[in-house]
Amino acid sequence: METKLKSILWAVWAFVFPSALFAAYTLWPVKISGNEWTIAAFLVFMCIVSIFPIIVNETPVFFAQGVSISVFLLFGPFVEMILMQAALTVLLLKLRIGKREIYRYPTNSLMFLIVSAAGAAVYYAIGGTHDHEALTLPFILKVIAYSFTICLVNHFFLQHVIRGIFYKKKEKFFSRDFLWEIFTTLMFLPVGILLYLLYLDLGPQALFFVGIPFVGISFILLLLSQSQRLNTYLQQASEIGHQLTERLEVKEVVEVYLDKLTSMIKADYAYIIDVISDNELKVIRKLDNGKIVKHAKESISVHQGVSGLVYATKKSVLYKKRDHWAKLERTLLPESIESVIAVPIVRNQKVVGIVILASNKKRFYDRAQLMITDLLTAYLGVAIENAKSYEETKKQSERCPLTGLYNYRYMEKLLEYEYTELVQLKGQKLSLILLDIDHFKKVNDTYGHQAGNEILISLAERLTRFIGDRGTVARYGGEEFVILLPNMDKPACFATAEGIRQSIANRPFIVEQSIQHHGKRQPVSITASIGYATAPEDAEGPLDLIRHADRAMYIGAKQAGRNRVAEYVK
Repeated sequence: METKLKSILWAVWAFVFPSALFAAYTLWPVKISGNEWTIAAFLVFMCIVSIFPIIVNETPVFFAQGVSISVFLLFGPFVEMILMQAALTVLLLKLRIGKREIYRYPTNSLMFLIVSAAGAAVYYAIGGTHDHEALTLPFILKVIAYSFTICLVNHFFLQHVIRGIFYKKKEKFFSRDFLWEIFTTLMFLPVGILLYLLYLDLGPQALFFVGIPFVGISFILLLLSQSQRLNTYLQQASEIGHQLTERLEVKEVVEVYLDKLTSMIKADYAYIIDVISDNELKVIRKLDNGKIVKHAKESISVHQGVSGLVYATKKSVLYKKRDHWAKLERTLLPESIESVIAVPIVRNQKVVGIVILASNKKRFYDRAQLMITDLLTAYLGVAIENAKSYEETKKQSERCPLTGLYNYRYMEKLLEYEYTELVQLKGQKLSLILLDIDHFKKVNDTYGHQAGNEILISLAERLTRFIGDRGTVARYGGEEFVILLPNMDKPACFATAEGIRQSIANRPFIVEQSIQHHGKRQPVSITASIGYATAPEDAEGPLDLIRHADRAMYIGAKQAGRNRVAEYVK
């Protein structure tokens, strides 16, 4: 919330709060005289109940309104407002609202003043009184109208005023926390009426007979809510685990993990950190104020910050406010961060990464969220290991182990795909260049096979740099290379092939493993014969394109004297 808006909010509260209490005192019935100790007992009761809030969708739901029904019926709206404001203060103290969120006091205070006033207005509008009515249907209907007015107005202000205007969040009216509001209203409405009726018969003793079960129910509902929340987390974690195992690339695994984790456990900042060496950690993905940064490059020492502590101890940590971790030397976390969860990614008893969740709010995370993050991080470690294994297997099946280029098997699949695209997108071109090093056997015999391998590796690098993103380079076999060039016509293909030929012929290759001068750098000059063909004019299928480029290379280039470029001629 902006500072200017906070100032306006405090100013409005300073005017409205006393004005609303004065209006309630003068306009509506007030029954205080002779009931001071009873009102004090109700105050204590409501404050005790406020200690057991249920957190639903980041919103605390507390049950003091069940008691406030009795207070309203017995003593009027003025006393109900005072006691409700006191219970609200206890609730916010229980939630440990920090200085940065102190504006929540006037915000919630104003909301509950309006809610109390709306409920009282509806109650009086339909004929409600404080004459200690008997348990009749009209009386019950009036109390129901009062209770549900409070429920609906409270939810409306929470969803559309506080979240919509102050926090710029758009949420559905009929949300999960609204269902909780309805549920708690239905549950505690009879209790409030019962307390009212017992008080009429027994006096203050009614607080004892109803108060203890009421507090017990509040505590049980708190435990039930926590259990349900944990169960929901576990179900979501299981689903995320399945989604992670379905991803076959490390990049996809990391992206899915960060997206799903921060959707389930809210965070202002999140980091996935990779262990580069025994001295360096590197951020590979991060969430920065709600935005995922895919190409994060921050590095940090393994001896610094929260990440360094987790790396050293191999244990997860939970910090609920900045004072608990601020003394750690240099950290990635911004100055605004308060709450932190940090979990190691462990494989074979070794820390291979770290996950950090951070919030600007104090006491934002709890043990349940730490446990779930720990569980999901274990899934992440397994998923990354599986993805790396798959990528390595895929690389071995698609890449030449010597040059690192794609192999013939991969090129065949790519050629079939590109040719299919060519057929579907009429008017396009698809060119293929086939290259063979001239007299390569003589090179091997003269300088040795190790030097020959060095030349193949260097040539692969030179071809890759020359082609760039215009096409794909692959090793066809032996000393032959193939280059696939989508969307390139014959003249452009010839210019490309000629450029390749000149880059090979005009610049020698440096070898260090020559049998003539072992261990010394020696330049070796080579040439290459090149053939090319272009679809659709030169081929009726993908294999025709390779075959015709091969024919052009041998007949048009090799047999014509080598070190030249030849196009396929029908």
